[in-house]
Amino acid sequence: MNSEEFIKAVKNIVKEKGISEDVVFEGMEQALMTAYKKNFNSKTNVRVDINRETGEIKVYSYLVVVDDVDYGHEEVDAEGNVVKIPPEINIDAQIILEQAEELVPGIKVGETIEKEVTPKDFGRVAASTAKQVLTQKIREAEKNSIIEEFQDKEHEMLLGFVAMEDARNYYIDLGRTRGILPKSEIIPGETIKMGSNIRVYVTKIENNTKGPLILLSRKHYGFVKRLFELEIPELQDGTLIINACVREAGVRSKVAVSSTNERIDPLGTCIGEKGSRLASILKELNGEKVDIVPYSEDPALYIKKALTPAKNAIVSITDPVKKEALAVVSDEELPLAIGKSGNNIRLASRLTKYKINIKTMKEINEEGNR
Repeated sequence: MNSEEFIKAVKNIVKEKGISEDVVFEGMEQALMTAYKKNFNSKTNVRVDINRETGEIKVYSYLVVVDDVDYGHEEVDAEGNVVKIPPEINIDAQIILEQAEELVPGIKVGETIEKEVTPKDFGRVAASTAKQVLTQKIREAEKNSIIEEFQDKEHEMLLGFVAMEDARNYYIDLGRTRGILPKSEIIPGETIKMGSNIRVYVTKIENNTKGPLILLSRKHYGFVKRLFELEIPELQDGTLIINACVREAGVRSKVAVSSTNERIDPLGTCIGEKGSRLASILKELNGEKVDIVPYSEDPALYIKKALTPAKNAIVSITDPVKKEALAVVSDEELPLAIGKSGNNIRLASRLTKYKINIKTMKEINEEGNR
């Protein structure tokens, strides 16, 4: 690769990959400086200069004029350990003023003496280094571009397709990169087919050496929340608000909603005409039950609605400080209020942030007669 080819390659990469030209040249100069020291047994006092127009490469040795040679010093840290502090300027690059004046009369402390030391066969080293640097910069630029594209996608819903799987994970193609959907984060009972399109919720994005690590879930409560926002335009424009959302994936979710417009019914709006909106959500959730709960500032009313599918519960707040409540239901509705394995009462408690004790009217009467 001659000088003209190098400049042409740099400009093409800058244009295609969106890399800063200065970043490429500075990376190249650093790499060539390292290559020079390795191949020509140089000391540390060299710098490499690349002409941005012609691509011509020159190597310079330099000396910085000092009053006295700085060898570094030792300090004692807070834990009592002796720490070696290196000199501000490499020892190889220091020259005391008296010696410098013999070479350059009138030179002052802090100024630099330079000499070109470009080897005759340095072009061979430069060509090999250039290829490595350009390849590295392309990878870095693509990685940074992907990170920039996905950095604001955390806690959002994305659509991808199932590209691969192994014993523990599915790998979801999201366009320019892949996310990881652990098999522990799919909805219990659902079947994921290779090559199928799939909605996923981004739980975490980390930047590592290979690029962004994107962790996905279909089990997270945020998945249900984003599904509601996707299917219900009134949640997007602020007419409706999701006040809380709790979930036991594959079993039941409860979503508390309220309206900023008193003329808009939050439940009816979320359900849709003939249940169309809720049906789309349920289809995505693989048959998981979803309770839409009208939010209320009145905790007793809120708890009563949160106990759905149980109806007509009588709720009283027994300790507003500790957030404890008592819900009284009929014998017939007790199983509905508690739910299978206690999931309904558990979710209602999490939704309202109240510890809910539940009893039947029969139990209340028996306690009163004691």
